Amino acid sequence: MPHCLLRSLCFLLLAGVVTGAGAQTTETLSIVSNGEQVGAIVAVTEGRRVSVDYRVDNNGRGPKHREDIVLGANGIPTLWHVRGSSLMGAAVDERYAWSDGAARWASQADKGNVAAPDPQLYIVNDDSPWALGVYARAALARPDRTLEVLPAGRIALARLRDMAIGHGPAATPVTVYRLDGVQLEPSYLMLDRAQRLFATFSASSVAIRQGYESHSAALLALGGELEVERVRAISAAVTHRYQVPVRLRNVRIFDPRSGANGQLSTLVVMRDRIAQILPGDGGSAPADQVIVEGEGGVVYPGLHDMHSHTTLTSGLFNLAAGVTATRDMGNVNAFLQDLLPRLDSGEIAGTRVTPNGFIEGRSPYSARNGFVVATLDEGLEAVRWYADRGYFEIKLYNSMNPAFIKPLAAEAHRLGMGVTGHVPAFTTADQVIRDGYDNIAHLNQLELGWVLNPGEDTRSPLRLTAMARTANLDLRSPKVATTVALMKQHRTSMDTSASTLEQLMLSRAGQVSDWHRDFVGHLPIGYQRYVKRTYVPLKQAGDDEAYRQAFDKMLAVMDLLHRNGIALLPGTDDPNGFLLLREIELYARSGMGMRQRCAPPPWAAKSTCGATPSLAPSSGASSPTWCWWRTTR
Repeated sequence: MPHCLLRSLCFLLLAGVVTGAGAQTTETLSIVSNGEQVGAIVAVTEGRRVSVDYRVDNNGRGPKHREDIVLGANGIPTLWHVRGSSLMGAAVDERYAWSDGAARWASQADKGNVAAPDPQLYIVNDDSPWALGVYARAALARPDRTLEVLPAGRIALARLRDMAIGHGPAATPVTVYRLDGVQLEPSYLMLDRAQRLFATFSASSVAIRQGYESHSAALLALGGELEVERVRAISAAVTHRYQVPVRLRNVRIFDPRSGANGQLSTLVVMRDRIAQILPGDGGSAPADQVIVEGEGGVVYPGLHDMHSHTTLTSGLFNLAAGVTATRDMGNVNAFLQDLLPRLDSGEIAGTRVTPNGFIEGRSPYSARNGFVVATLDEGLEAVRWYADRGYFEIKLYNSMNPAFIKPLAAEAHRLGMGVTGHVPAFTTADQVIRDGYDNIAHLNQLELGWVLNPGEDTRSPLRLTAMARTANLDLRSPKVATTVALMKQHRTSMDTSASTLEQLMLSRAGQVSDWHRDFVGHLPIGYQRYVKRTYVPLKQAGDDEAYRQAFDKMLAVMDLLHRNGIALLPGTDDPNGFLLLREIELYARSGMGMRQRCAPPPWAAKSTCGATPSLAPSSGASSPTWCWWRTTR
């Protein structure tokens, strides 16, 4: 067979399955997380019609839906219909159509219609990675590669580099692009020479053409490299480091011990330390100092997010929200090990990160983070790996074999680490406390032990949906009292993450929640629409009210734990920082005063951050843990 013909056949086989005279093309992409395939996209194109089947099974959950698309002459869809289920199983039925000079759409987030002489690009609310290829091709058709989109906003496409994936005859030339304007973070993708989607990728996940899965690690590395370049440039532009004293003048210092703002004062900061606190405007300042006018604003302790999953950009969002320290509760190990020294050196702006080592058990429902272990020996090796790298705690997850918990906890304690995590399936909060947990992650993980039936499997979305059963839970019952007594006896703290549970349990389609109302309108359209959704399935009358009563009961549980001296740790399980402010508001709703919200017992701070923080500023205090907030007038 001539060599040129062989290469042509290889190209056709790698691009997809072609039947008839090019009438139908099937393209498959594999979804890869932490080195394992967790889903797939199968797209069948016939003329201008495309059907996309999208399925993800990761951590016992994932979107599963079908998309039907009709492309216009310019590649912009004139019809886009999505139906199936979203992350936690809520129903999806989204429709967009253009005809007769008008565009109409209806999704979980919103519905609307506008006059449009020509088809306009629609940003899908419940999309798949396949949509990024549609968006990119639409932008490529514009001279400046920017495009106004529906329902609102603008996207921009930047060409980054040309390269080839694979070797020899299987090598596929691709162009790498960055797409901005859809989500909080940009999307990276590859198109082949025919402008077909070859891959979407980031520093933590990959969707790649079937047959090229072995190159996933290289794409993860590329995603990290490209995002580091972008975030490094942003950090250099917004970060200011001075080799002379900085004088923050005319500010009021918030004291969390009293819950009050002080009189006008002036802070003098040299590098990372508060050198002086002076009354009033501090008097005349030496000529070589940097002066920042506080204008009566408040200086307050930098917030700690006790449940975070660090990304390259999360530090920027956190700092903007006044969050200066985070506890990373599970990550891709190679990614975090690369990022931590960049944060320490100041190359990338971000928080102080206390890393916890993620260990999951092997099952069909495993979350693909950290280490996924099948045997106790593998688990013990993972514990030692984290200890050797200075991790503060290990975090055990849903699929962990309950029989492994006690020896893993014992080994972590022997090596000077704490133990936190979910309550794995088929055990209870009471048992994991006895087995060595120092902290429980998420209030639902605590409460489920009071309402689940023996044998029920929380590796699925049941760990969220079963919360509806707690609506009528009697907090004076013996089983609740037993758990609280165990927590007191073992000094087990509670990582609440109430704000995320509020979002999951109470978000409703088409509604902007109270906790997003003040800032979501400033964010990209994809993020705006994603938060206006129902996460939990509402299958029958009364489900909505049950979740609302269950959430109120959750706040009552927080109050119960607090009154019993259990340390509550405010965390979000969210990367952007703003949700932590909502978390503190929920602490107030649960009945705590300002002092209790901002000042957990010193032993609790030490057990979760590795040090007991200073609560009020004083000369010699570390200044990066303090934030200045000026109310806009």
